[in-house]
Amino acid sequence: MEAIVILAGGSGTRLWPASTPERPKQFLSLGGDESFLRLTAERGLALAPKAELVVVTHERYLEATIRELAPCVRSGAAVTVLPEPEGRNTAPAIAFAALYLRGRMPPEARVLILSADHLIRPRENFAADAAKASGLGAQGYVAVFGIPPQGANTGYGYIEAGQAAGEGFEVLSFKEKPDAATAAKYLAAGNYYWNSGMFVFSLKTLEEEFAAHAPDVWLPFLRLAEKTAPEKGRIADGDVRVWGESRDMKSLYEKLPSISVDYAVMEKSSKTAMVRASFEWNDVGSWDEAARLYQDEAPAVFAAGAAGNRVFSDIPVALCGVENLVVVIRGGRALVMKQGSSQLVREAAKALGNA
Repeated sequence: MEAIVILAGGSGTRLWPASTPERPKQFLSLGGDESFLRLTAERGLALAPKAELVVVTHERYLEATIRELAPCVRSGAAVTVLPEPEGRNTAPAIAFAALYLRGRMPPEARVLILSADHLIRPRENFAADAAKASGLGAQGYVAVFGIPPQGANTGYGYIEAGQAAGEGFEVLSFKEKPDAATAAKYLAAGNYYWNSGMFVFSLKTLEEEFAAHAPDVWLPFLRLAEKTAPEKGRIADGDVRVWGESRDMKSLYEKLPSISVDYAVMEKSSKTAMVRASFEWNDVGSWDEAARLYQDEAPAVFAAGAAGNRVFSDIPVALCGVENLVVVIRGGRALVMKQGSSQLVREAAKALGNA
């Protein structure tokens, strides 16, 4: 793997109030000292220590991202941050990264695309599966990681797997988030997997697939490269490189569509293959998931006549006579939620996010 691209542009509402638009989920450090972003960077560099690490984020998160990644540079990694002037979903973010990398690497260079806020373990299983995906990428495939479903979950997109292809499987189709009945059918069929949103492909394949299926995303970047001299970027704190801060980039982003790479490319491509994940994967997309995965995270928790609760707080919390709650107190805001009610948190974030 010659490059690792981390998409870190989340807006942060599902884990409100710990995660907010000002400081979204990738900067959280649930269950430890390191943030999701740092863990993702270290995971990628562990499997490819000499790869260039490229993080695409919104410009408002530039300084926080630099602080998170500076330790990686001190450990010897080459790290570059690409600040987007506006959030335009994953297809433009990946195209931005491709524009940067195409001037630095040969067409056959393989690129691993990761999300900044996923929990993946154990690391050695992920490295083994990434090696399989890298092999598929070298053969001209766009390799995706399919997660064996643990239930009929309606919160994920699905991948329909076909016959064997190398160390993976051909992809027959991508499915949008299903209703409960459809998810149950997928689970019973046995050849459907959760779409992890992680990919491996060569720069050559990436450019060809974007040009063929998403020219309205890719061609503006290509024209920018053709009309301007290569940008050198700048060295920020901690020796982290920052690239793509030009006025031309801002003007380009104003005209780009907001579209995911799944819609723009993956669902249309005939070159997709899937690696069946052997690692544990979770997008920690709700406080119910956080409560299942992590123990209390607070300076002190006192419980009297209380059971089955989880606390994520920056101040001490006392629980008396209550059960099965998730209590979150961060940044002067509080959430008290009955476990199983995560779907209501977005409403709370919308109503009180700026209160």
